[in-house]
Amino acid sequence: MQKLNAILHAAEWLADGIMGFDFRPTDDAVWPTPTAGAHIDVHLPNGLMRSYSLTNRPGESKRYLVAVHRDGSGGGGSKFMHDCLRVGQKLQLSAPRNNFPLAESGATSILIAGGIGITPIWSMVQRLAEIDAPWTVHYASRSRETAAFVDELEELACRSRGTVHLNFDGGVKERRLDLDAIVAAGATDAEFYCCGPSPMLRAFAQACKSRPAEKVHLEYFAAPTQPAQEGSADGPFSVVLSKSNLVLDVGPQSTILETLLSAGVEAPYSCMAGICRACEVSVLAGTPDHRDFVLSDAEKTAGDKIIICCSRAKSQELVLDL
Repeated sequence: MQKLNAILHAAEWLADGIMGFDFRPTDDAVWPTPTAGAHIDVHLPNGLMRSYSLTNRPGESKRYLVAVHRDGSGGGGSKFMHDCLRVGQKLQLSAPRNNFPLAESGATSILIAGGIGITPIWSMVQRLAEIDAPWTVHYASRSRETAAFVDELEELACRSRGTVHLNFDGGVKERRLDLDAIVAAGATDAEFYCCGPSPMLRAFAQACKSRPAEKVHLEYFAAPTQPAQEGSADGPFSVVLSKSNLVLDVGPQSTILETLLSAGVEAPYSCMAGICRACEVSVLAGTPDHRDFVLSDAEKTAGDKIIICCSRAKSQELVLDL
């Protein structure tokens, strides 16, 4: 996987608990230009790797911007970013990947953000404004003080075909966004987007059930708890690597990715939670047991690809294009 040499050029306070980070190349390199909704992996000096959505305006390739919420109960990546990362520090980034692309030809876009889920939404509305497309943002947070990019969103809406609805619920359940009402009021040809905490995404998916699947887009920034699916099993199975004919046994407590890495097989990966698609591999034979949150229903039904950090096999053997 391509890694980019970067230096932290600037850091700024965006909202309570949220910092913005501006990464630049360490030399005169021109980085790949990200598309709206893309994210990067940040390889931190303490050995951790975390994925963050880019907040860049369209067309930027000389810097990557991310906004990070400090999660005191998380795995330490955001805490390190806030507490230890300093301007001038060098580190590595991945090239951008996009599992949450913007449908630029949509008649209108309705974008829903919860908390730090505003980050990919902010990049999307900047692009929609650039192409003079209509858009509406529904942004939920506890308060204005904990919401990043509020002023920027309102200013952008004033000079483009945009509308911003802010919902500061103070943590009160009864004051949360009414997603059913938002979706029901949307035009029949609207493109819907949502990024936020797992309960919001579940409610959004339920509200959009009657909408065409190709017009409903969502992105997790943490893997939700997933109930066991019919036909799923945690028993052992084998993977065959077609390019080397190597056969590896995957135990009940191991993932395909862990098994590959333990055997010295190089494989791309990032989130280790089935939400980023970095470890997607083609399946040549066998039946995957999909447990990811990025493949579409059609892709899962086709069965010709698998996210190896979390998914398993329903068959005794999987043949992978590795």
